[in-house]
Amino acid sequence: MSKRILNIVTSIKGDASFSNKLSNAILEKLKAEHNEIQVQTLDLSKTPLPYLTDLHISAIYVPAELHTEPQKDALKYSDAAVKDLLEADIIVIGVPLYNFGIPAVLKGWIDQVARAGKTFSYDENGPKGLLTDKKVFLSIASGAIFSEGPYKSYDFSESYLRTVLGFLGITDITTFRVEGTAIPDFAENALPKALANVEEFAF
Repeated sequence: MSKRILNIVTSIKGDASFSNKLSNAILEKLKAEHNEIQVQTLDLSKTPLPYLTDLHISAIYVPAELHTEPQKDALKYSDAAVKDLLEADIIVIGVPLYNFGIPAVLKGWIDQVARAGKTFSYDENGPKGLLTDKKVFLSIASGAIFSEGPYKSYDFSESYLRTVLGFLGITDITTFRVEGTAIPDFAENALPKALANVEEFAF
């Protein structure tokens, strides 16, 4: 059975990016595990989505048949991003740790896909995520070590992504990390260790 994979790139470092290298390893394992896959890459470092505006927000709450041309134009990026997300079975997100959090372009993408009535809804019991059949792999890269030790509480990337994706209904999330890339005693082994973790994981 064919799997559709949405590969989200957020690092500004291109081929030199550790998060990209880790994501690529995940993609290779997925290709080996599934007979047929389709990979769509969304490189937000090159084509970031627009940040939210008042026009965009107001258009969301107007019936589609009443949209003005400016409202249609404001929603087109969100509509396309939501469509890509809805069609994906697996999402791979490369996450370089910038100032203890996610890149701004990734937050911009989240703001465009978090849509009431599209990816979550409200009922008498409160909010309900609508994306319940997705699998996410996070490839987080950092110069320091944040998975343990004194800087663990400084990492707001994984906790935030698990929270917001969970709000949308995605709870099947696996995190891989390449960390310590800026620490002399760890840098040489950082990527090989991360790649070994991917290789050993049962996809």
